[in-house]
Order: sequence, then C-alpha cells, then structure tokens
Amino acid sequence: MTEELARPGMHWYVLRVASNKEDRVREALERKVKIEGMEERIGRVLVPTLKEKRMKGGVLKFTERKLYPGYVFVEMACEPDGSVTENVWFMVKETTGVGDFIGSGGKPTPMPDHDVVAMLAASEKPEDEALTGIQFVRGDRVKITEGAFENYEGEVDSIDERKGTVTVVVMVFGRATQVDVEYWMLEKVEAE
Repeated sequence: MTEELARPGMHWYVLRVASNKEDRVREALERKVKIEGMEERIGRVLVPTLKEKRMKGGVLKFTERKLYPGYVFVEMACEPDGSVTENVWFMVKETTGVGDFIGSGGKPTPMPDHDVVAMLAASEKPEDEALTGIQFVRGDRVKITEGAFENYEGEVDSIDERKGTVTVVVMVFGRATQVDVEYWMLEKVEAE
C-alpha cells in the first residue's frame, strides 16, 4: 500500500450519514475543514467506491458502487487519551447529513487497524481497474439484498459472468427454487 494507515497522531473514525448523501457529506466536511483552518486536526475524508463492469441488455456498462453505503470515513487527530477535541467533534457533528459517530457511549471510537487496512485498500484501487464484482463460487451461502426475493438465503448454484447473474437455490414454500439474481444484489453469509 502506498500510503500510511493514518497520519501521525490521527486515527480513522466512521460516521453514520444519511443514505445516498455520502458524497455530499464528504464535500461539506472538506469545505468546512478548509474554511475553519482545521487541516491539522482533520485529514482525509473518504467514501470508498468500487468500479464495476456490468452487462445490461447485452451492453457493457461501468458503474461505481459505494462499498459502505451510509458511512463516511474521517481521519482525525486525537488527544493522548484517544479522545477527539470538542471543537472538531462538534464541527463534524454539525455538518448537514451527519448522523453520529460509530463508537461506544456516544464517543467516537477509532477503527481497528485491520479494518483501516481493508477500507484503504478498497478505496485505493486504480481507476482503470474495473472488476466484474462476482466474487462468489458454487456452493457459497448467500443472502439476496434486493428485489422480489430480498432477505432470502440460499446457495450459489451457477454463475454467468457474461450476463453478470448468479443462480441461487432458495427455499420457497418448502421447495428448492432456482432464482437468477444480479451479482451485486447478493452478500455472502458466513458459516456459523
């Protein structure tokens, strides 16, 4: 990875934001940081996205999908005890579209390093590196996240990379039923 995890004295924090307002919140925060001269207290503000190739009606289209919908990642300076100064905390919290920090007891909690590594790696993919996004294999347990079969869980039966679809076997009224779903409407279910 080309960049350090966080600038010296800073940690990454996660903000819950209004759905589909991630980019607007990022831009507003970056503006406020410049206006109020807080560059030494607030570093990068990221909304990681993934460029994907998708077949629609036989036409290849490139789309950008937010990796963490409803969240913005902020690099902020913290005090020796790990807390964030009140003026920084309030400036961020008072930004339109910001819900709250992810943390305990209403206080922002820094992200663990392993989560930061994953988030930064995802956000630093080269622009020209578009992925098909199909990261499933036959036998994977998956949950359908959109469409008529939303929240159904099943098993991957087959994958059609050309069409960008995955055939999933789900139980409908007690019978195993094959459903073709676009790959981006699926998420893996971890084995218990």
